[in-house]
Parts: sequence; structure tokens; C-alpha cells
Amino acid sequence: MIYVHVPFCRSFCTYCDFYSEVAARCRRAEDEQRQNDFFNGYSKALAEEAVMRGHEITDHVNTLYIGGGTPSVLPLSVFENLLAALSETGHGGPFDEFTVEVNPEDIVEKGEKYVEGLLRLGVNRISMGVQSFDDGILKFMNRRHDAASARKAYSILEDAGVENISIDLIFGLPQLSDTQWTDTLKNALGISSMGVPPHHISSYQLSVEPGSMLARMVEKGMWSEAPEELCERQYAMLCEALAAAGYHHYEISNFARPGYEAVHNSAYWKHVPYVGLGPGAHSFGTEAGRSRMYGSGIFPPPGRGRGPLDRAGGGHWNTPARQAFRQWNRPDLRAYIADPCGISEHETLDEGQLVLERIMLALRTSDGIPVSYLKEHCDLPSLDRALASGDLVLKPDGNIRIPENRFFVSDRIISDIV
Repeated sequence: MIYVHVPFCRSFCTYCDFYSEVAARCRRAEDEQRQNDFFNGYSKALAEEAVMRGHEITDHVNTLYIGGGTPSVLPLSVFENLLAALSETGHGGPFDEFTVEVNPEDIVEKGEKYVEGLLRLGVNRISMGVQSFDDGILKFMNRRHDAASARKAYSILEDAGVENISIDLIFGLPQLSDTQWTDTLKNALGISSMGVPPHHISSYQLSVEPGSMLARMVEKGMWSEAPEELCERQYAMLCEALAAAGYHHYEISNFARPGYEAVHNSAYWKHVPYVGLGPGAHSFGTEAGRSRMYGSGIFPPPGRGRGPLDRAGGGHWNTPARQAFRQWNRPDLRAYIADPCGISEHETLDEGQLVLERIMLALRTSDGIPVSYLKEHCDLPSLDRALASGDLVLKPDGNIRIPENRFFVSDRIISDIV
């Protein structure tokens, strides 16, 4: 399971705090050359890191996710070089799921040939950041595209033969009325020129992240967050609209047509270890450069289920978690090019922290978590009260989950029982 961070964006969205460098359109030859030098330096360093850390990669969940930043600003050659390097380690594909994030404006600009090139490389899932179909909202977010470009880009993806498309939407802005949000949901479900709703929709409440442009606007009194009741209402509208359209609400912010649940993201919520490559990327499960995740005995061994998540051992709750590790690559492109394996942070998670994370992640999914696990690790009177009040529900398979109508207050529910 591999995540690759692409640290380039044409411009910065107001809400984003992910590490990236501006890769603006170049008007002068010398500027274009300088940008290409950065792309090439990044590509070479990424390939080097992939080879050096290949021993950390496991195939229990055989996925590759390229996110950012904006991966679609890159030429296809960068992806080719990455796959060649991963092949040297025995992890170059084909992947059960290979996702690349794209921006609508890039797809419109580069066209079908670019998308077809991604497909030839083995990409089988595209995640496109639409965010809104209201041009005023998009302008406030400092997005590069408008609603018409989003529709055109989606048609290009379909015409090129992409068979698994996810789009992102954002709600919970004070200037986003319920009427506008309803229109956005209708436009999202009707985005396909072929009359087929998106295979997957991720939708997030706008949050103010430290270091983002939005945070600076709040500090200067130029903008205020939306009232909680507006956010809760728009989340309920989202759940109702997508349920009526036949989507499976399988995680707090994620909805899929049956069979199109994201394998890679689902593995995150099941605490499956992964390797993060690229500047600012985050890895989970290994002590830096030393041990393979499953080989260390930190996590349960793979099961024999039918799907990739079953093979990951995500459903095996009886093996006690002991210790795990997190590390972050340095969020500095120039430093990364000089030393691709440089680490800015590294932390050890003890058993108590792992248990808490497991509970927090699993309760927010439709699968839930075994009642036996919660009884072992939670306050039993609080657990009984949560079940009696409807904050938690017991599923027929013996797992407990937070019901959809309580997802919005999941933080409070979890803090009550743990």
C-alpha cells in the first residue's frame, strides 16, 4: 500500500494546508526550464526514495494512490519513472486500485490523450477535485476551474475510458445557502454526459487549517466559520440526497455506488500500514527504514478473505496491538531532492494510542467494530448508555457503529465511551 505526495499546484486553494510549491503556467522559456528542472529533480528523488524504501512496502493491500498537491500538473514521464522504480522493488503493479488525483482545468487543457496515457500506465481510478458547482464559491476557494470546466473535464474522463471516477465536494461555508448546496448536489449527480452518476463522492465540511490562507483571513477578521447548525443541516442534506440516489455511505465523508468503495482509503480506516513517498508524505506502521510492518508483529497477520481488505487483516480484532510508528518526510522540495529519505518527524504509538485510533476510525465506518473489542477497551456503563440512546447501534454481524444520523457528532460520542 503506497501513497505518493506530489508537491506542485498551479495556485493555492484558500482552505488547503498540504505542502506544495507553486508550479504556475510559464510565459518565458527560462521559467519553463526552471520548472522542468524541479519536475525532473522531484521525479529522480521520488524514484530514488521508492527504491531505497522498497523493503517497507507490503502487498496485503495492493494499492497506489498519487495525491497532492495536484498530480495532474505533472507530465506522464514522472509517473513512468515512479513505476519503473517501484518495479525494481517488485511493487510496480498491476495494482488492485491505482488512483491519481486531478484538477478539472488540467484535464480540459491536456485532453483525452493525457488521460489515456494515465490509463496505459495502469491507473484505474481518478479522483477529481470539483468542490462546488457554484462559480462564486469556487472563486472564493481560489480554485482554477469553474462549473463548466468541471463538467467538461468529467466528459473527457468518460470519453477516455475511465471506469471509476470520484469527485470531491465541500459544504459548510457561511456564504453557501441550502439552495446552493441542493443545486450542487443535483449537479454532482448529473455531471455525467452519459447519464451515469459518479462512481464515488467524497464530501467534507470546510475547516480552517492552521497555516492556510483561510486561517489568515479569519485572523484578520475577513471571514468567519459557518454556524454549526448550518453545517449539520447541510451534512444531513448530503446524506439524504446520496442515499436516495443509491449510494452506500461507508465512511463518515465517503459515499460509493455499490462496488466502488475506495480500497486504498478503506484500508486507512482499518489501520493497514502504508508507505508514503515524496516531500511531506506520511507513513504508518514501520520504524523508519528498519522493519516491515507485518513482519514486526505489530499488526494482525493477513486473513484469507475474498477481497483485498480481508487479506489486509483489517477485520482481525483479536490480535492485540502493541506498538506502531509514524513518520513524516520533510515538507521541503529542495531538501527532498538533496536527500529523498530525510525525515522531519517520527513518533511511536503505544498500545493505548493504537486502541483509541482503531476505535475512532472504525466507529465512523459502516462496517463498525466488534462489540467484544469495545467491551474490552471502553467504559462499559458509557457504552451501554450510548447504545440505549441510539448514539451507537449493534449490527446483525455483532459489530457496533455510529449510525449515519449521528455521524456529525461522532467526536462527542467517542469521547463519551473511551
